[in-house]
Amino acid sequence: MTKKNLLKELNSIFWIFVIGSILGFIFETILVLFQKGYIESRSGLLYGPFTPVYGIGGIIYYIAFKFIRTKDIGKVFLITMILGGVTEYIASYIQEKLYGTISWDYSYLKINFNGRTSLLHCSYWGIAGVLYVMYIGPLIEKLKERIDTKRSLKIITSIFAIFMFFNITLSCLAADRQTERRNNVAPENVIDTFLDNVYPDEFMDKVYSNKKVV
Repeated sequence: MTKKNLLKELNSIFWIFVIGSILGFIFETILVLFQKGYIESRSGLLYGPFTPVYGIGGIIYYIAFKFIRTKDIGKVFLITMILGGVTEYIASYIQEKLYGTISWDYSYLKINFNGRTSLLHCSYWGIAGVLYVMYIGPLIEKLKERIDTKRSLKIITSIFAIFMFFNITLSCLAADRQTERRNNVAPENVIDTFLDNVYPDEFMDKVYSNKKVV
């Protein structure tokens, strides 16, 4: 693969992550609105309407369908149902091991897998996979070509990539520091003090309103 083609692929993966994260945030917000009757934050990052697990799922779909060349709706549904469910399970496991928290628990559903995912939510992933193959995938291919030919889109992509890098990094640091505070670990350096002052528990609990300590 040439450097130019590699850059194209990285651009595609980046925007799939962004678009998937935004669509996931919208889906979660609407779902909570119907379930609870009010809007509640479902953001997975400190800043912006992003729920990264959906973005990661989108990347996995993108890579998978580079090798699995089918547009049969039934096959697409089954494949993405499994891929999405595994992604959700692993994301929940990693969050619990890193931060001692979980952001979803499906133990109340009859068919669930350690509460980290369920048959129902795997079905949601399957539906999302069908929509990806039908609409999002082709959109990404068009966007890939436009980014390659338009300088303005290249600049926007670069700026947004820098923003997302700092957003993700800061979100991880703030979550890690909250875990330390929960374990009564005193600030050890200027970064810890900054995180304590700018991102106290009240702020973190508001952003990650569905988070539970386990």
